[in-house]
Amino acid sequence: MPSTPHRALRAFLALCTAAGLASLAAPSAQASPGSGPTAVVAMGDSYISGEAGRWLGNSLTNSGSRNGTDRAWTGSGYDPSRVYGSTAGGCHRSDTAEVKSAGPIASSLINLACSGATTKNVFRASQGGQAYKGEAPQADQLAAVAASHDVKLIALSIGGNDLGFADIIATCAADYIVWYSYCHDDQQVEVDARIDGVMAAVGKAVDEIRAVMTGAGYAASDYRIVLQSYPSPIPRAAENRYSESGWSRVNTGGCPFWNKDSDWARDSLVPQLANRLRQVAVAKGAQFLDLRDALQGREVCAKASRQVTASLPPSGAASEWARWIDSQSTQGLVQESMHPNAYGQQALGRCLALIDTVPSGHRACRNTAGAGPSGMYLTAG
Repeated sequence: MPSTPHRALRAFLALCTAAGLASLAAPSAQASPGSGPTAVVAMGDSYISGEAGRWLGNSLTNSGSRNGTDRAWTGSGYDPSRVYGSTAGGCHRSDTAEVKSAGPIASSLINLACSGATTKNVFRASQGGQAYKGEAPQADQLAAVAASHDVKLIALSIGGNDLGFADIIATCAADYIVWYSYCHDDQQVEVDARIDGVMAAVGKAVDEIRAVMTGAGYAASDYRIVLQSYPSPIPRAAENRYSESGWSRVNTGGCPFWNKDSDWARDSLVPQLANRLRQVAVAKGAQFLDLRDALQGREVCAKASRQVTASLPPSGAASEWARWIDSQSTQGLVQESMHPNAYGQQALGRCLALIDTVPSGHRACRNTAGAGPSGMYLTAG
């Protein structure tokens, strides 16, 4: 963790929302709705692709396996491809990504999501979609999947990068470390100015997915689209185990945010985005999966969780479920910051498995205090 505020700021300003997976080569055999191997497909950005899946909690130890938290440790060095299946800086589709952690809900669990993706990376190229990180737009990739598989469910997480989550995080961290000012007031103005356009783009992404499925011969009743929101990676001020004063939130916890900014993010920004995404889901005939409380008590610096030490090994029931801000990049990549880690992704996978059994209606997914990722449950959403 950092020893000076200015070293920390340089890394904070490099933060970017990210996540991903390698591009999919479709099998040669042609299927159709109701035939071929069943598939569940994940599309969108880093929160569903698997960014930060390298980590099992957070530890201050900077060598070896970091007290068992670093899944890229080989015994003699670090190999992120063990987790992400591709070189660092790619789509970062981890082996614990939500769709991969959902269990046997289909014959094929396919991850098309990519770290850093925006809505334009989902649209078909013919409709203004853009290739990203060397891959075709995700809707065009979906067309190949729909032609070779019997797609039953498509989980979509998108909009955070359009809204500028990474910039918000960087600004709020810098305001804590360097400028000693709040970020929530000016950032709320920015969010309010952008959010209508972002929601329109999310709606178009859903339309693009439907157009692909219709073109592949699917009726609306043959599959479901589940549009999901984002969990908060930081706790409310009253639930933070570190004092607002001093440097513990920077040097120890990796959560450099003022109390008022933390409360704004947890109880205003994240709910605002969730509520607006729910409106899109309703308007577009998709199911909505509300994840705003999925990491409750498991956030970075949360009182109900703890860091991993040599005497306290990683635990899904006790460790943090989100990646801290490693401001000096002494462990992994800065882009992994503020994303669900392996435990968090396993929890979100459980949420996906649960909503897979619910044929209609909107749901929220929450965790059970003191339980691991398997303790997730659904409530009316």
